[in-house]
Amino acid sequence: MAGLGGGPAAFGRCTHAVVRALPESLCRQALRRAAGPEVDYARAEREHQLYVGVLRGKLGLQVLELPADESLPDCAFVEDMAVVCEETALLTRPGAPSRRKEVEAMKRVLESLNLNIVEMVDENATLDGGDVLFTGREFFVGLSRRTNQRGAEILADTFKDYAVSTVPVHDSLHLKSFCSMAGPNLIAIGSSEAAQKALKTMQQMSDHRYDKLTVPDDAAANCIYLNIPSKGHVLLHRAPEEYPESAKVFEKLKDHMLIPIANTELEKVDGSLTCCSVLINKTAVL
Repeated sequence: MAGLGGGPAAFGRCTHAVVRALPESLCRQALRRAAGPEVDYARAEREHQLYVGVLRGKLGLQVLELPADESLPDCAFVEDMAVVCEETALLTRPGAPSRRKEVEAMKRVLESLNLNIVEMVDENATLDGGDVLFTGREFFVGLSRRTNQRGAEILADTFKDYAVSTVPVHDSLHLKSFCSMAGPNLIAIGSSEAAQKALKTMQQMSDHRYDKLTVPDDAAANCIYLNIPSKGHVLLHRAPEEYPESAKVFEKLKDHMLIPIANTELEKVDGSLTCCSVLINKTAVL
């Protein structure tokens, strides 16, 4: 099996992570929704290295690290380039034209894992992985400035074993800018009106009833849940010094190994925790 999938029982299982080093060009040239303070490259690199170190050292994943490309300032946000579920990887067609070359390196590394590669070649389609929420039972796809209906349709054609529902996203970059999975049946969701409206849409579209974990800060609702055999339930979440009230909510999850991770610098250019890795569960022999 590869990809965070295989049905609810296998949800969160993970053996490999694809990440990418930060280019210095990110500081001034990365896309961002609004003007703001410049990224401190040295600090961003330290935070990113700690993130990668947790995946590799603390959790024991096989980390495949792609080199930075200075001509692609957003290239560290690898999540947007691929959606991996079970043995299949859908290479996306990112909504920002300046990011489309980033898919090439992702294709090479996923081919090295012997996944079934599906390429999104329809020029009318756009899809960012940040708009794709997989729950273990179904997919929710945010329709945003970066992802359109045709992109969602191609995802549905690719992963036919799972229901796919679309969710309008208006005030955020991506669907996962304000939500993510915090456990096998648990959706972490921000408190903003837009986040709560999106959650209501998801609840209406789904035949399944999910538990919810509401946090005060939308950005903190983006977390990474993993089910590691030697560790159990693991949750990477935003650090208390960044979002203290949201951190208190995560601390109520007594069955999880909680790992706070700072993301102060990449957040300046709309980066979140899930943005910086593609997680894969590969049990077949490579």
